[in-house]
Amino acid sequence: MLDNGGIIIYPTDTVYAMGCDINATKSIERIARLKGLNPKNPELSLIFYNMSQLSEYTIIRDNTIFKLLKRNLPGPFTFIVQANNQIPKLFKNKKKTVGIRIPDNNIVLELVRELGRPIITTSIHDPDEVIEYTTDPELIHEKYHDFADAVIDGGFGKNEASTIVDCTGEEIEIIRQGPGILDM
Repeated sequence: MLDNGGIIIYPTDTVYAMGCDINATKSIERIARLKGLNPKNPELSLIFYNMSQLSEYTIIRDNTIFKLLKRNLPGPFTFIVQANNQIPKLFKNKKKTVGIRIPDNNIVLELVRELGRPIITTSIHDPDEVIEYTTDPELIHEKYHDFADAVIDGGFGKNEASTIVDCTGEEIEIIRQGPGILDM
């Protein structure tokens, strides 16, 4: 399904997310439009299978950053790092950075491993003002069955998104605190 440009919804170690193959430009644009993002330059993250795959798409020159990633991944983190030229132009903003994840969830990691490439990812938000993320895969299926090609039921998800850590500046900066406590 992913090889053919399909959009899937899947569990992570934090919230449910939707995504597609990194090379599925039309699907990336559909997801961006659904999320209200600029389809020509969406701010979407990538899920990798492991550090080796991540190194094929990013530039990690600083040994401190590499060690930080090694200590905290897989885990509930999104790290913002420099992208290299393997990232499709669609993902390169003016700063040439990308959000990267290696979630501690075997379902999504196996999907990425089988595909052999990263998948783009974005959280499934809930329109309810009380809860921020939808956690029930059956409710997610009801809402997105016309949009996504598949919803993978991994049980109830969590209601807190990943900790976002910006590694592109002079100092490492936590942009959003989630369940991940950064091991410096």
